[in-house]
Amino acid sequence: NWAKGHYTEGAELVEEALDVVRKEVEAADCPQGFQICHSLGGGTGSGMGTLLLLKIRDAYPDRVTATWSVYPSPKVSDVVVEPYNATLSIHQLLENADETFVVDNEALYNISHNVLKDAQPTYAKLNSLVSQIMAGVSSSLRFPGKLNGDLRKLGVNLVPFPRLHFFLIAQAPLLSDENVGHVKLTVQELTTQMWSSRNFFANVKAEDGKYLTASCIYRGSMSTEEVDAEVLKIQDKQSEDFVEWIPNNIKSSPPRPHDIRVELEKRIPLDMSGTFVANTTALKGIFQRIATQFAKMYKRKAFLHWYKGEGMDEMEFQEADKNQRDLITEYQDKQDAVVNLDEAEADDDDI
Repeated sequence: NWAKGHYTEGAELVEEALDVVRKEVEAADCPQGFQICHSLGGGTGSGMGTLLLLKIRDAYPDRVTATWSVYPSPKVSDVVVEPYNATLSIHQLLENADETFVVDNEALYNISHNVLKDAQPTYAKLNSLVSQIMAGVSSSLRFPGKLNGDLRKLGVNLVPFPRLHFFLIAQAPLLSDENVGHVKLTVQELTTQMWSSRNFFANVKAEDGKYLTASCIYRGSMSTEEVDAEVLKIQDKQSEDFVEWIPNNIKSSPPRPHDIRVELEKRIPLDMSGTFVANTTALKGIFQRIATQFAKMYKRKAFLHWYKGEGMDEMEFQEADKNQRDLITEYQDKQDAVVNLDEAEADDDDI
């Protein structure tokens, strides 16, 4: 459970892990930041993962910390105490992470079944989907382009408030082996797929919230004019889906060369790809689901003795739950916020 990973067994191992991190940082010319891949449902990924994050934040406060966090799914569940582990982890992510990319196992299975037409996906295939997004997000660090881009710039453009740093992600193209030869890849097709909920790596619907900001990262043989035109079309077509108090919500990155071409199961190279990263209030649905499951178990104090046995106090559970519920309220407030033009004009007059 989380307490074992964070306080007892994890605490014994974390210094050894930090030594490896230190060596890697010293070997780097200019370390941009840290990316941590972990799960929030079990004990090691959630407990020790957030402990490592905390230690990295203390040791390197000026570096960007990004986490790729696998959240509990509505239907796919491996661990009974998942709601406890996830809530305690989210509490830590809120305080110590700069950017959190939300991945959901059920969404990955849905993509494999419905889009890639793979009835029995292996973990290797599911992981390869996440690795495509990681490659897309970090492509600006690894390859030259017309404009520089990095993890910090992504955060600056996508995080309007420090606590709302959780991202919905998607990748395009996602094509089954049979469809590869029949789909003509264009910037328009890429953009359509990127904004389609079928390609989302988290089990949320875009219409359940509003986009605060979004980033479209394109790679391959295309012109900047094509990219700008498609992004403008999206902004016009889906204007209702964006909050109105951020005028230009979409950040688009000029296309970069394809390093290792995106390859599907039969190793068919593709000329272009797109990565979608969005900050949307629809993500509150994930936190609401976890908070509801947490409340049901905590009301009866079920399984708490396992955590108390590792030295945890009930206050930690209450603080984590309150922090998560405050986050849900913040998302709702930002979603409901509107621009009061009369007030804005009055402020202009004062200036």
